[in-house]
Amino acid sequence: MPGRRSLFVLSALAFGFAFLYLPILSMILYSFNASRLVTVWDSANSPTLAWYIELLHNRQVLDAARLSFKIAAMNATGAVILGTLAAFALERYTRFRGRTLFSLLTTAPMVLPEVITGLSLLLLFVALEQTIGWPSGRGAMTITIAHITFSMAYVIVVVQSRLATLDRSLEEAAMDLGARPWKVFFVITLPLITPAIASGWVLAFILSWDDIVITSFVSGPGSTTLPQLVFSKVRLGVSPDINALATILVLIVTILVVVLGSYMMRRDKRRMRDAQAAFATNS
Repeated sequence: MPGRRSLFVLSALAFGFAFLYLPILSMILYSFNASRLVTVWDSANSPTLAWYIELLHNRQVLDAARLSFKIAAMNATGAVILGTLAAFALERYTRFRGRTLFSLLTTAPMVLPEVITGLSLLLLFVALEQTIGWPSGRGAMTITIAHITFSMAYVIVVVQSRLATLDRSLEEAAMDLGARPWKVFFVITLPLITPAIASGWVLAFILSWDDIVITSFVSGPGSTTLPQLVFSKVRLGVSPDINALATILVLIVTILVVVLGSYMMRRDKRRMRDAQAAFATNS
């Protein structure tokens, strides 16, 4: 019975990984295909880097990628700042008027359909432009504001979870020794929640980079992001350069995940060594 159970678990695990990653691996493989037909492998001239070279000379793709990176970086930074402040308020100040409503409003973008969020933000920007003249049209600024609106909710969840498990005795000890609250936050609290902040930043960056529904509502002429460009190309048929572009994006995301995971693992090991050293010194 245990052998059958382990065989079933391994089979289910293998099927799950195959279901998730075989399409990605096939896309990466066909990005080196010399044929313009993405479903026909040209064995005579493949593998080739022709589509990667063509992609690097495609000004439309490069401009869209540059705009997407700029928006994603600004969105992630803004979402981390606002999300960390909101998470700190929700976790540390548990008794203030309107806390329940504030908590619901901060997490609402996670469950609202993106169509509703995008339409409401579009109406807001149009009303603001008619009332005060800002923003003057839709572009990178309106896309960034819209992305901060929904990605901030994910940062709040990540940072608040870390604050909930934080050992507050360290902060109390620092205050007992005369440290002011702002110094306790920057010297004690902030370093302890840095992994959660970094995770929130990467999550917000990826959410912004990947979004297309909300972006379609709040973007304007001259502000086409990379997902919008890819979607417009795919509607006319998948071309080999799209496979090359998707492969590069997969590589970038993989590098980000590996770097962040390695950093967090090293940080956890360092914290465990420090804790063991402190325990050995006290004993």
